[in-house]
Amino acid sequence: MGHKHDHGAEKMGDGKLITAVGVNMLLTVAQVIGGIFSGSLSLIADALHNLSDAASLGIALFARKIGRKPADEHKTFGYKRAEIIAALINLTTLVIVGLYLIYEALWRFTKPEEIEGWTVVIVAGIALAVDIITAILTYTMSKNSMNIKAAFLHNVSDALASVGVIIAGTCILVYRWYWTDTLLTLLIAGYVLWQGFTMLPKTIHILMEGTPEHLSIQEVITAMEAIDGVKNVHHVHIWQLDEQHNALEAHVVPSDNNPIKNEKLKTFLKTMLSEEFDVGHSTLEFEFNNNYCDQ
Repeated sequence: MGHKHDHGAEKMGDGKLITAVGVNMLLTVAQVIGGIFSGSLSLIADALHNLSDAASLGIALFARKIGRKPADEHKTFGYKRAEIIAALINLTTLVIVGLYLIYEALWRFTKPEEIEGWTVVIVAGIALAVDIITAILTYTMSKNSMNIKAAFLHNVSDALASVGVIIAGTCILVYRWYWTDTLLTLLIAGYVLWQGFTMLPKTIHILMEGTPEHLSIQEVITAMEAIDGVKNVHHVHIWQLDEQHNALEAHVVPSDNNPIKNEKLKTFLKTMLSEEFDVGHSTLEFEFNNNYCDQ
């Protein structure tokens, strides 16, 4: 029964992602048309950001489907890392978009153009509504997925950017401050780059099989050696298989050569690693005094 529930939840999540992709694509088209018609660079900047959101949601959806494939002889740990690779693609694209927006904004400073304020305000208002809807669709899914969390944060930033664009359009209508449009473009670009450079190191850390940020190898060793029957622990490696699953391998020197006791000790160590350090996959090689590997 639990399997059916999970499968249904995944299908529901996929449906939300498909809806979010479709809505953002329609919004992107509307913003580009509105930006060209009004001459607003910040509106086109927001459209590019929305396009990157739609693309990231699409890639995340594709990666989720791949990630559900069971482990096989070619991918013995399964395919869950497809979502991490998707996150790397999405974040790299986000950084490129941010740099392009800065280039366009600086170019606009040299060649300012007249902007139709009402078009900017109306289209940005529609964008704000769509961003809020998309954020609601992805919020519950963002808690356990780096991909979806990135998409959710992007939509929140989109909503803030839309608010900014509305403010810029209002300033153009009331005060004829056309420079506010270029300033907002730079602010949107800066926020996009900040997001990208904040999440990229975490994504690369997982792909480089780095130690989970919340774990200390020395603390794990200390906890293992504190267990009665463990003489020494060394050659320890801890890494993340994906966002939710951690793995460990280690050499353990027991104080007793009794096979039955050591089998129970190994089971106890694996349980402790799972419960205290959230290490679900552990490989422990027991060594004895006559074959204790040199450190």
